[in-house]
Amino acid sequence: MEENKVEITKSDQMESTLTTHQVPKRSQKGGIITMPFIIANESFERVASFGLIPNMIVYLMTEYNLGLTKGNNILYLWAAASNFMPILGAFLSDSYLGRFLTIGLGSIVSVLGTVLLWLTAMIPQARPPPCNQLKGSCKSAITAQMALLVSSFAVLSIGAGGVLPCSLSFGADQLAKGDNPRNARVLRSFFGLYYASQAISIVLAMTIIVPIQDHFGWKVGFGIPVMLMFISAVSFFLASPFYVKQKAKKSLFTGFAQVIAVAYKNRKLTILNKSSSELYHRRKNSCLIAPTEKLRCLNKACIIRDPKLDIALDGSASNPWCLCAIEEVEELKALIKVIPLWSTGIMVAISFSQSSFPLLQAKSMDRHIISSLEFPAASFGFFTIITLAIWVALYDRVILPLASKIRGKPVRLGAIQRIGIGIFLSCMALVVSTMVENIRLRKAIKQGFINNPNAVLDMSAFWLVPQYCLLGLAEAFNAIGQLEFYYSEFPKSMSSIATALLGLGIAVASLLASLIQSTVDNLTSRGGKESWVSKCINKGHYDYYYWLLVIMSFFNLLYFLVCSWTYGPCTEEGAEEGADEEGEGFKEGQELQ
Repeated sequence: MEENKVEITKSDQMESTLTTHQVPKRSQKGGIITMPFIIANESFERVASFGLIPNMIVYLMTEYNLGLTKGNNILYLWAAASNFMPILGAFLSDSYLGRFLTIGLGSIVSVLGTVLLWLTAMIPQARPPPCNQLKGSCKSAITAQMALLVSSFAVLSIGAGGVLPCSLSFGADQLAKGDNPRNARVLRSFFGLYYASQAISIVLAMTIIVPIQDHFGWKVGFGIPVMLMFISAVSFFLASPFYVKQKAKKSLFTGFAQVIAVAYKNRKLTILNKSSSELYHRRKNSCLIAPTEKLRCLNKACIIRDPKLDIALDGSASNPWCLCAIEEVEELKALIKVIPLWSTGIMVAISFSQSSFPLLQAKSMDRHIISSLEFPAASFGFFTIITLAIWVALYDRVILPLASKIRGKPVRLGAIQRIGIGIFLSCMALVVSTMVENIRLRKAIKQGFINNPNAVLDMSAFWLVPQYCLLGLAEAFNAIGQLEFYYSEFPKSMSSIATALLGLGIAVASLLASLIQSTVDNLTSRGGKESWVSKCINKGHYDYYYWLLVIMSFFNLLYFLVCSWTYGPCTEEGAEEGADEEGEGFKEGQELQ
C-alpha cells in the first residue's frame, strides 16, 4: 500500500511538473512583449504611405507632365485600390492565410512598391523629359514609363491590403486571454495606443517627409519611405517566435455569399409553419428560435428541408452551401439594413478627397510664418489631423461632462446624430473653400497673374486653415459616428465589417470623385474654353467646381435625413433613454438634499 502511495505521489509530482513546464510554453506566446513590434510595423508603414500622398499631384504634374485632371484621376484610382484591397486582404486572412502571413506578405510587398516608386525618381529614363518653357512644348510619358509608375501604385495598394485589415486584430490576438478584466483593460490600452500611434504617424509624415521632398527633391523624398517600409517589415518579423498565430477560419464574406446562394436555391420553397423552431437551423446554444420578418426572402436560407441530410451528427450543417444558420441570415440582414446610411458617408469622403486643389492654392499663396520660415504647401492637412485629435480628446473628457453639468442630466449625441453633424460640417467646409478660392482668384486677376500659375499672390495661405479645421471636425463626427453606429447595430461577430465599410466608402468615393472631375473637365472645356479644373489655377474656376460639390453635399444632407428617418431608432437609443432616467433620478436626489 505504501509503495502504491509513493508511486501515486511520484506520478502526481511528475504530472504537476509537466503541467508547470507546459504553462510557461503557452504563456510565452503573445502578451505585451509583442506590442512594440506590431505598433512599429503599422506606424512606420503609415508614415511612409502618408508621406507619399500629399505632394504626389505635384510630382505627376512636374515630372510626368500630366494635367491636373489626369493626375488626379490616377491618384483617385490609387486611393480606390488602396481601400478596396484591405477588404480582399481581410477575406484571404480569415479564410486561407491567417493574419500573421497576410501582414508579413503585405509588409514585403509594400517595400517593393516604395522601391518601384523611388526608381521612377532615381532613373531619368523612367520619366519624360522636362517641358521646354521657351517653346511651350511638353512630351508625354511613353507607355513603359507610365507602366512603371502605375505598377508602383498598384503594388503599394496590394501591400496596404495585407497590413491594414489585420494589424489591429493581430495585436488583439496577442492580448486576448480569456475573460480576465485585467486583460480587457490591457486590450483597451492597446487600442488607444494603436490609434494614437496612427495619428502621430500622419503628423510626422506631414511635418517631416513632406518638407524633405520640398527641400531635398524627389530622390531623397521617396528614398526615406523606402527605408521606413523596410524598418516596418523587419520590426514585424523580429518578434515572429513570440506571436500567437491564429489559424484561418471561415470568413464573414463567405457566410454572406452562402446565405445569398442558399436563399436563391430555396426561393421556390413554401413555408407552412413559420413559428416552428424545428423548421430553422441555428447554432449551438443560440437564443434565436426563428429569423426576423424583415427581408423574409433571406429566411429560406436557414430552412431545414431534410434533417437527416442537412444536419450532421454534431448539429452543424452538413453542407454550408445548402443550409445556413439563423445567425448568418441575421448578420447579412444587419449589413443590408445599414447600407442606405452608409452611402451618405460617400459624399463626405468625396469632400475629403479634394486635397489636390488646396495644395495648388497653397502653392500660389504666401506661406511664410515669419520672414525666414515658410510652411510647406502639402502640410496644411496637418490642421485637419490636429483638429480631429483635439476634438476627440476633449469630447468625452470636457465637452460632454460640461454639457451634462449644465443640463443636470447626462448629455450624449447619438451615433446617427453625429453622422448628420459630420455631413453638415463637410458641406460648410466646401462653402468656406468656395469663398476663399473666389477671393484668391480675384486677387490673382487683379495682381496680373492670370497667365502665371507659379506666381505667389499677396494673400496669406493661412486663409485655407478654416476649411481644413472644418474637415477635421467633420471627420471626427462622421467617421467616428459611423464606426460607433456599426458597432452598436452589428453582432459582435461582425465587428471587423465596421472598418471594412469605412474603407469601402472611401474607395467608392474616390471612383466617383474621379468621374465627377473628368465630367466637369470635359463639359467645361468644350469649344476651346478653359476648363474649370485647369492645370493653370488662375485660368480655371475652382470656385465653380467647389460650388458644384456644395450643391451635391446639400442634397446628400437631405438624403441623410430621409435615410435616418426610414431607419428609425437604433440600438443605442434604448441605453440612452435609460441613462436619461438615471440622470433625472440623480437630479431629484440633489434637489432633495
